[in-house]
Amino acid sequence: MSKLVLTVDDSRTMRDMLKLALNDAAFTVVQAVDGAHGLEVLKDSAPDVIITDINMPNLDGFGFIEGVRRDARHGATPILVLTTESDPDKKQRARQAGATGWIVKPFDPEKLVEAVRRVAA
Repeated sequence: MSKLVLTVDDSRTMRDMLKLALNDAAFTVVQAVDGAHGLEVLKDSAPDVIITDINMPNLDGFGFIEGVRRDARHGATPILVLTTESDPDKKQRARQAGATGWIVKPFDPEKLVEAVRRVAA
């Protein structure tokens, strides 16, 4: 059975690139345009892995991760941060919020798929 991945990113191009890379690796993908939309999508789905950007309108990645972790159903769901940010303080903040890993954009599709497979196991 295919694993379900939720991608949360305000960039349509990035969502399309993620969907293509993950679909090619036989993952099923659901998408959200920002953190607030991501929390809405989570009400009706149970992803095996979540990939989120940090810098988004309405609700940023930190707030989104905290919101996911407050929901008992998603307390153990792996969350990978995919961002242009490489600041150690932001990485630490994401970890404290509950992120599982950190990937810097632009991403290598094969490495992204490998990371998703590793945390989805």
